[in-house]
Amino acid sequence: YEVLMPDLHYEHPELAALYDADCGWSDDRDFYLSLAGRPPQRILDLGCGTGLICDAYAARGHYVTGVDPARAMLEIARLKPHGDDIEWVISTAQDFRSDKRFDLVIMTGHAFQVLLEDADISAVIEVVRTHLSSSGRFVFESRNPVIDWPSLWDISHEVVRDSNIVPYTRRTVSHDGNRLTFEQCYDLGGQALTSTSELLFLSREEIEARLIAGGLRVESVFGDWHGEPFDAASSREMIFSACLA
Repeated sequence: YEVLMPDLHYEHPELAALYDADCGWSDDRDFYLSLAGRPPQRILDLGCGTGLICDAYAARGHYVTGVDPARAMLEIARLKPHGDDIEWVISTAQDFRSDKRFDLVIMTGHAFQVLLEDADISAVIEVVRTHLSSSGRFVFESRNPVIDWPSLWDISHEVVRDSNIVPYTRRTVSHDGNRLTFEQCYDLGGQALTSTSELLFLSREEIEARLIAGGLRVESVFGDWHGEPFDAASSREMIFSACLA
């Protein structure tokens, strides 16, 4: 499979430093935080970014491993209040290996959609299957492809960090079949930094088929962060909870 390298948005130190200001605590993080049982649980976060959820889990007494391929993001994650209590691993989700088995494996922030090829998806599912405990769960989300995402994608707003205002724009570059490419541009005091990202939009049925083929069983699919059932025609999110088959 192809090893996916993080794009500029995650690898550039200036952009990584803006991540928490632009993508702070939200309903999806409340949802994932609620999944952990009574501590201490063993939790693996694949694509942990700046470690917001990892830190929240650790604050509750869980044993947490955060995995991300972007060194700049992990450098910020290590500085979180409970950063010293968390195992941080620089790795793609496809390449992660550990002797540990986990009660909960999560992949948040629509990270599943950066897996553009079937080989990458299969590799991640195999990593999850190998590292789940016998009663463990794998929970992740992907955007519902029937929604008109290009119409929702293009935005312009400002990110405030340390009292500094950073203008930010996001625009769709192309939408071809189940692939969408977009650009994010930040104006850092006259220095424009632009990152380009590509996402894969699979249907619920396509994702479930890949999970089943990889030895996992789908327990439930939610349509929003409040646990409502997935509605194929209107739900923006497809939130999967799977376990070992």
